[in-house]
Amino acid sequence: MPIKVLAPGVISQIAAGEVIENPASVVKELVENSLDAGASQIKVEVQGGGIELIGVVDDGAGISAAEVELAFQRHATSKITDVDDLSSTSTLGFRGEALSSIAAAAEVELYTQAASEVVGSRIRLSQGKVVRQESRSRPRGTTVTMRWLFRHLPARLKFLKSASREESRIVHLLTQYALAFPEVKFRLLVDQHLNFETTGDGSLRGVVACLYGREMAQKMLVIEGEGTTPALSGLLSPPSLTRSNRSYISIFVNRRWVRSPLLIKATEVAYRGLLMEGRHPIAVINLALPSADVDVNVHPAKAQVRFRDEQMLFSMVQESLRAVLSQVPIATEKTVPFTTSSRQGESSWELHDREASVIAPLPTIELPVLRVLGQLSNTYIIAEGPDGLYLVDQHAAHERIRYERILAQWKRQEVEVQGLLSPVTVELNPRQEATLKSNRELLVQFGFSLEPFGSRSYLMRAVPVLIANTNVVEAITTLLDNLAAREDPVPWQEKIARTLACHSAIRGGQQLSREEMGELIRQLERAEQPRTCPHGRPTMIHLTSHQIEKEFGRIV
Repeated sequence: MPIKVLAPGVISQIAAGEVIENPASVVKELVENSLDAGASQIKVEVQGGGIELIGVVDDGAGISAAEVELAFQRHATSKITDVDDLSSTSTLGFRGEALSSIAAAAEVELYTQAASEVVGSRIRLSQGKVVRQESRSRPRGTTVTMRWLFRHLPARLKFLKSASREESRIVHLLTQYALAFPEVKFRLLVDQHLNFETTGDGSLRGVVACLYGREMAQKMLVIEGEGTTPALSGLLSPPSLTRSNRSYISIFVNRRWVRSPLLIKATEVAYRGLLMEGRHPIAVINLALPSADVDVNVHPAKAQVRFRDEQMLFSMVQESLRAVLSQVPIATEKTVPFTTSSRQGESSWELHDREASVIAPLPTIELPVLRVLGQLSNTYIIAEGPDGLYLVDQHAAHERIRYERILAQWKRQEVEVQGLLSPVTVELNPRQEATLKSNRELLVQFGFSLEPFGSRSYLMRAVPVLIANTNVVEAITTLLDNLAAREDPVPWQEKIARTLACHSAIRGGQQLSREEMGELIRQLERAEQPRTCPHGRPTMIHLTSHQIEKEFGRIV
């Protein structure tokens, strides 16, 4: 085919697809423009997951009447002048393609007034072309309203997720901006209901309280490293306060939210030896360093950055966070008493787990028949097999048993449900609520019954039998966090089963009777994958007779 120059309309739509991937990317571009305009208040409204409507209102500097139409032209920007500015910009955005790309992908209206002018401007565009423009007064600031994203780009529209999933992305995105700019008042309305609102008083702890809850905010540790270069500041959770995934680690570089594997790794290394496997900290970390030491142009959406001296930065962050953690005494987890049922000689978990024996044993990684000898540190079961000694982690083993039982019940659509005598009130953060909305049917399949009860509050009326005697609020919030985790590719049903198994399994530190230990071992012998827990940790250590004899010098 002959080479030809594409029509301007085609070029605009291609560029729009590069900048605007989904509703969340529209919100990102508009909110960054508001922040760069010096806004102290930003209101975001979305409907239909942002596909039907996105509105962003700010009290920033506004756009002069002479520049309103120019703002929608490609590569038009007030944030850079020449190529040297690319390496030293202090603004969040500067490509000059945001408004142009949004207008090419949707119906857009902009209503603005600069502080120096007595009248504002209103402009409406369709498919990138101006269809109406007029003068109209309003308070200083800008309002951008976008309707029907990708209506004229069906190829891109079909790749969007469900409205609830797109809504979840927007909620998570805006919570990050609220954490990065505590001095800005953020207000998010989802389908005309208030999702969250921050005070804008400059308190990072106050933002954390608004988004994640007051109890969590009160426990967070202060990172004080301001006044140095690079400077580190923010809040950090003590080792006793953790989550099941990394989505609560927020990293900001010069107040820009970034996904930095380097800095996330440095954060987790700081906690090494302080957290259980599979648990992750909560952190809000802002790193301030000279513009020349960081490149924000390695990713089209500036979500990733590259540092001049990565090794130095890794060490600095890890050591600084470790110093904060070293000031806090390590708390030990309080274990739940091991209760017995009314049936003589059987514990409550034994009764619940009797059905585990019906799980099909193929393909089986078989265990030999084991004879229980005792318990070590109230955590490990000591057992003898035909070829040596076995140390069985009682929590990991019980997790495996329960995990397979839960999945077996779900596949047969026979999940056991326990109604609660008194409904339990659950307070969710914005991201958890969005995840609940998009996964409500899945949770019902596993035995959960929740109904709205005020702003971000829900009444839990029923739960799976297995977790009825546990902290059901912690179970459901952890479950929602796990379902929202993007870095974990495990299918949703396995995520749910894993979480329920972990919360209902016996704990390390719980004393078991000889009968209870024997029953646990028998059930583990019947499991499909008895040698690992659902998270991949080993359930046991095997010391062969040969190894033992060699250690005692009985053989050479």
